[in-house]
Amino acid sequence: MTSHHARPIEPQVLGELRATDDAGRPCVPVQDTEGGAPLRCCLRPSEPGERIALVSYAPLRRWAARTGATPGAYDEQGPVFVHAEECPGPDPAGPGYPFVRPGVLRTLRRYSAQGHILGGRLLEVPEPAGRDALDEAMDAALTEAFADSEVALVHVRAVEYGCFLYEVRRS
Repeated sequence: MTSHHARPIEPQVLGELRATDDAGRPCVPVQDTEGGAPLRCCLRPSEPGERIALVSYAPLRRWAARTGATPGAYDEQGPVFVHAEECPGPDPAGPGYPFVRPGVLRTLRRYSAQGHILGGRLLEVPEPAGRDALDEAMDAALTEAFADSEVALVHVRAVEYGCFLYEVRRS
């Protein structure tokens, strides 16, 4: 059981990204031949044969537009994989935090209610580690982040590519 909730990209936003992404480019679906792409719509790896798209996404900009925050220079966009067509979203019974594996680095970026970065934390779970240890490590890092009352949300990102994986908001 996890203490915090990993948030996929919202269905309405996914619909917009599947038409035109946040860089103004049209969505170009492809058949995934290998599988393993981290899908931000359902927070799971893709499977071979699925139709997916790589789109540009600006998570902080979209959050700021809803909340009135002004992230300024902290606004950034980057590539994310999504299903090319609507999907059912994450499996509520799915295993713990998505995209956390032993030996893989993640960074947790903390943002204020104004959209300004408040710092970050590198998360590394040593090998070998089971699912419980992975979830405990992520829980501890998120609990640490939200112990700062100024933190409104946390972006979990892949260190190796810098890609946005998902958002966690204060409960």
